[in-house]
Amino acid sequence: MTDYRVLSTRDEFLAAVDALAAGEGPVAVDAERASGFTYSQRAYLIQVYRRGAGAFLFDPPAIGRMDALQEVIGDEEWVLHAASQDLACLREVGLDPTRIFDTELAARLLGLPKVGLGAVVEDLLGIHLAKEHSAADWSTRPLPQSWLVYAAKDVELLVDLRDRMEEMLIEARKTRIAREEFEATLARQPKPALPDPWRRLSGMHSLRGLRALAVARELWLARDAFARERDIAPGRLIPDSSIVAVSRNIPSSIGQLSGRRDFTGRASRGEVERWWAAIQRGLSTED
Repeated sequence: MTDYRVLSTRDEFLAAVDALAAGEGPVAVDAERASGFTYSQRAYLIQVYRRGAGAFLFDPPAIGRMDALQEVIGDEEWVLHAASQDLACLREVGLDPTRIFDTELAARLLGLPKVGLGAVVEDLLGIHLAKEHSAADWSTRPLPQSWLVYAAKDVELLVDLRDRMEEMLIEARKTRIAREEFEATLARQPKPALPDPWRRLSGMHSLRGLRALAVARELWLARDAFARERDIAPGRLIPDSSIVAVSRNIPSSIGQLSGRRDFTGRASRGEVERWWAAIQRGLSTED
């Protein structure tokens, strides 16, 4: 089995760029984030594969902007699976395709029963693609070799998958609509931030009265600010259900709040005064 390694220095990055420039055909691209673990949705690993060059695994936090790679592959067709999930974090580091082939969208247009990458690869290429690391914390360093194998396989099979799906789209006379869908994905603008995002707390419907709502709002704002500062997923600090529970039955003292394990767990240990201050702000709200 091939041993993969993460490229994290500028010299390694530029050498990989040269190798990819010497490759041929479409470029398979994928990104791994740490959704559910970190606040940001940045890419913690970017995988790129091209025939004649091989697969390369890049460490975006260490490398920074990847404009040199964009210059080499920017005008080529990129093959991605569920491109809409990765475009934002790719653009954040300077990677922005002008043409894509989205294998998930193609699978939907072809009416395949399952459109996840593993299922589509197995269905069309007859290869089992393990997906056990899809929800892993990709901000982990160093990344285990088994994770790197998983990440590399995600892109090493994409170009073959693209070719098979293009044949099927031609047979189904759906190449034009596929291209239109791919172009629409690239043109789609990010959704604007929702007003009062704290109102999306799970379980908000159970709160009654302005006081409970004000406490929930202040706890959400305090959690969001602290999560952003520490780059940790808000739910790992305090679950939504705990914010709602405390807002429904407000503790009478900081000592009572300290007795709740969900407000003094490992991720938020030592921050009970922060949460208590938020509760007090909510209680002092007049409207």
